[in-house]
Amino acid sequence: MKSAPIKFGTDGWRAIIAQDFTAYNVARVAQGLATWLLQHDAHPSVVIGHDCRFGGPLFTEIATRVLGANGIKTYLAKGFVSTPMVSLGVLLHQAQQGVVITASHNPPTYNGFKLKGAHGGPTSPKDIAAVEALIPDDIDMPTIQLEDLEAKGLLVYVDLESSYIDYLKTKFDFEALRTSPFKLAYDAMFGAGQNVIRKLLPQAILLHCEHNPGFEGTAPEPLDRNLQLLSQTIQQTPEIKIGLATDGDADRIGLYDEDGQFVDAHHIILLLVHYLHKYKKLNGKVAIAFSATDRIKRMAEQYQLPVEVTKIGFKYISEIMIHEDVLVGGEESGGIAVKGHIPERDGIYDGLVIYEFMTQTGKSLKELCQEVYEVVGTFVYERNDLHIDNAKKEAIIKTAYEGGYAQFGSYTYHSVETIDGVKYHLDNGGWVMLRASGTEPVLRIYAEGNSKAEALDILEQVKQSIL
Repeated sequence: MKSAPIKFGTDGWRAIIAQDFTAYNVARVAQGLATWLLQHDAHPSVVIGHDCRFGGPLFTEIATRVLGANGIKTYLAKGFVSTPMVSLGVLLHQAQQGVVITASHNPPTYNGFKLKGAHGGPTSPKDIAAVEALIPDDIDMPTIQLEDLEAKGLLVYVDLESSYIDYLKTKFDFEALRTSPFKLAYDAMFGAGQNVIRKLLPQAILLHCEHNPGFEGTAPEPLDRNLQLLSQTIQQTPEIKIGLATDGDADRIGLYDEDGQFVDAHHIILLLVHYLHKYKKLNGKVAIAFSATDRIKRMAEQYQLPVEVTKIGFKYISEIMIHEDVLVGGEESGGIAVKGHIPERDGIYDGLVIYEFMTQTGKSLKELCQEVYEVVGTFVYERNDLHIDNAKKEAIIKTAYEGGYAQFGSYTYHSVETIDGVKYHLDNGGWVMLRASGTEPVLRIYAEGNSKAEALDILEQVKQSIL
C-alpha cells in the first residue's frame, strides 16, 4: 500500500505519534534528506538531536541509521537538546545540515522533524521543498546498527548542551548576572532548556525543570494561559523581578514582569530593538513576521532602521539574516533572533539579553516597557486559537481572502493586508488578523487594542462574526 505524502508545514513536519509520526515515516523523511544531501555534497555530515518528547531517542536513532546507511556521517547529541543547540552544533561541527526531532510547542501527543541549514538556522524554504519532493513512498528499514556506524566512523556522539553553555559564557557576563539585584525565575515547561539556566544561574528559581515527556498534559507553549504557576510564584515571592519561560525545544520565549504580568513577544521584540540600538548603539534591519505589531515599524522608523515584513515562519526571517545585516528578527509566537548570535530563534539567549538590559540599567522590566511606550505608545495584544476542523478553518480563511467580512460586530476597518493570513487595520487604531495554523487544525485570531478589555472584545466579536 502506498504511503501518504509527508508535508512540511510552517516549521518542520509534525504529526501525532503512532498515528502518522511513526518510525517508518521518520525513515522516509530521513531518506529524502539523505538523497538531497548526496545530490549536493559527496561527503555530507548531519548534526542530529531530540528534545524531551516521547519517542525522541527512538526516532533520532532511526534517522541516524538511515543517514548512516547512505554513507552520511552524523554527529548525534547525547541526551535531549534544544533546537538552538543543534543549530549551533551545525556551525561548530561544520556540518551541511541539522535535524531536530521535536514538535516544539505542539501538544504532547505530537512529535516532529525540523531541518537546520549549514548557516546555523532554519533550512531555506526552497531547500525544504526540495527535500520534501524526494521523500520516497516506500522504504526498506535500515538494518545497520549504531555500533556499526560508530565503528565505521559514520557516527560521532557529541555533547551539544555543554558546547552551547560554553558559547553563552563568551556572550554574557554571568558574574554580573549572578549578582544581579533582580532575581530571576525560570519555567522550562518540562522542555529542553531545563539544564541550561540551572547550570548558568544557580540562584534562579526553577519551575518545571524535570523530565516529563507528557508536559503534564499542557502544550509547552509559553503563553500566559499555560504559565499561571510562574505568574503566581512571582506574585508570591517579592524578590523575583523577572520570569522567563521557554517552549518544548527552547527556541520560543515568554516573559513576566515583577508584578507577574505577562510580557508578550511584541513587547520583547520592541525591548530588544530599543536596548540594542539605543543603549548598545547597534544598527541593522528589523525583520518581523506579518503577525507582529505595527508598533515595531513605528519604533524602527523613529530609530531610522530599515524594516522588512515576512510571511509567518521563522525560516523567512532566517533567510534575511543570512544575507543581510539584521538587528532583530522576530515573530508574534515568541521566536526571536538577535544580532551577535546565530540566525536562529533562541528563547534562553533572548531572555539573557533582557536580563542583561535590566542588570546594566538597574531598571525593572516594567520600567523598561514604559521606556518602549514612550516611543511607540501603549497597546495590548491578545490571541485566540480556535480548535476547529480543517474544512471549517479553510472555509473561513477563503471567505476572509474574498472580502466576505465587511466588519466584526461594532469594529470596522479601513484597510486589509494579505501577506500571510488576512490582517484588518481597524478604525479604532488597533488591528485583527485571521490565519490558519500551518502545523495544527487551528484557526488563530490575533488582535491588538488600546486596552486589555478592548483587545479581548475584538477577539470575541470576531469569533461571533466568523463562526
